[in-house]
Amino acid sequence: MDIREVDLVVIGAGPVGENVADRAVQGGLSAVIVERELVGGECSYWACMPSKAMLRGGATLRAARAVDGARQAVTGELDVAGVLRRRDRMTSGWDDAGQVQWLEGAGIELVRGHGRLTGPKQVTVATPDGGEVVLRATHAVAVCTGTASLLPDVPGLSEVAPWTSRDATEVQQVPSSLVIVGGGVVGCEMATAYAGFGTAVTLLSRGPLLPRNEAFAGELVLESLESLGVTVRLGVEPASARRVDGDVVIELSDGSEVVAEQVLVAIGRVPRTEDLGLERIGLSPGSWIEVDDTLRSTQVDWLYAVGDVNHRALLTHQGKYQARAAGDVIAARALGRTVDDAPWGAHVATADHRHVPQVTFTDPEVASVGLSEREALDAGLRVRVLDHDLAAIAGASTASDDYRGRARAVVDVDRQVLVGATFVGPDVAELLHSATIAVVGEVPLSRLWHAVPSYPTVSEVWLRWLEAYGRP
Repeated sequence: MDIREVDLVVIGAGPVGENVADRAVQGGLSAVIVERELVGGECSYWACMPSKAMLRGGATLRAARAVDGARQAVTGELDVAGVLRRRDRMTSGWDDAGQVQWLEGAGIELVRGHGRLTGPKQVTVATPDGGEVVLRATHAVAVCTGTASLLPDVPGLSEVAPWTSRDATEVQQVPSSLVIVGGGVVGCEMATAYAGFGTAVTLLSRGPLLPRNEAFAGELVLESLESLGVTVRLGVEPASARRVDGDVVIELSDGSEVVAEQVLVAIGRVPRTEDLGLERIGLSPGSWIEVDDTLRSTQVDWLYAVGDVNHRALLTHQGKYQARAAGDVIAARALGRTVDDAPWGAHVATADHRHVPQVTFTDPEVASVGLSEREALDAGLRVRVLDHDLAAIAGASTASDDYRGRARAVVDVDRQVLVGATFVGPDVAELLHSATIAVVGEVPLSRLWHAVPSYPTVSEVWLRWLEAYGRP
């Protein structure tokens, strides 16, 4: 049996695990990272990168058709094979050699295999060749295993072999028809992508689309999906599923049926902790791991849980943010320093509370940060809401002949600062970071008057918000 001692053991070599290990090594520790699949993780091969590659072709084509002069040059339809070739390049053909090379350059050792906790600060790895490697951490173990798709307990659903988000993003043959269960980010993005491919898409959602956003965001996305030919059914959910002559037949909660070649289930995520050995250290297998703002377990003082697995914010960029904080804190504590001495200081990972930015790459895009109006009111804040039609801004008219969009700012009137912002429209993802800085930095409205937006750009929405609010 191969037994090794190292300062830090990281389970999971996605972008979160890579960043934890990298920051700890930069802080003076040795680190081993354990991965049973591909180095680079879900985001690189099955989520963020391939899904955006699949969406981009259709979005670009529609953008060209929305500009007079350009639309006349568009003489064909989307080349789906070309879109999938580009997706394959974005994922490096599901080959992680480049990511492995990066680990080596960063001084991080890789052990391939399935890692399980087998005792305090100990991880045993079952390697692909049938062997075992025991890793003993002198300081900490970081769990960065992420999440997997949640499959509901619907009679017959498992028997019809439903797609998860992974299947949808690594597809090689596009189905002629597709039922998507779930009206959240994944469901809406995949409905947009597959409708662009020419697939007949039916989207099922038991509530409004994009329910965690301002209501108008889901309403505008609904209009867009229907304009793309998607059949959207709200207020329903699957009651049973079966295959008939190769197609999937789904009976719905209202007694009706939908039929398609394939079904994609996108209703949520579960933590990948069910086969991690948590029971060996007093935690529950299959559960989220609760942590404090230093990303350390609230129950086991040498265990850190970083990224989706702690359920604070299930987003790659937030996971990487947590990872940088956690790696620095682990190194500081290991070397006898306090958290205050770490580069992040005492606040560590506080941006996971009220300052989370997120983009949904539908058409139109939805970009938001901070609190919605309802969340702000529920938090007891006195707020004023500023809404603006983005199509009324000069920069929008230069971008498209049929620009449709809306922006909302949520202002804390007692502190005179922005606590939330939502943008819906073409390419609004690039507006989001300015709002993130304003929200996180708690920039007073009186100072924002001096942050002059360029003309003619959609960023002029900042000036329109301030004009609507008036001088504080």
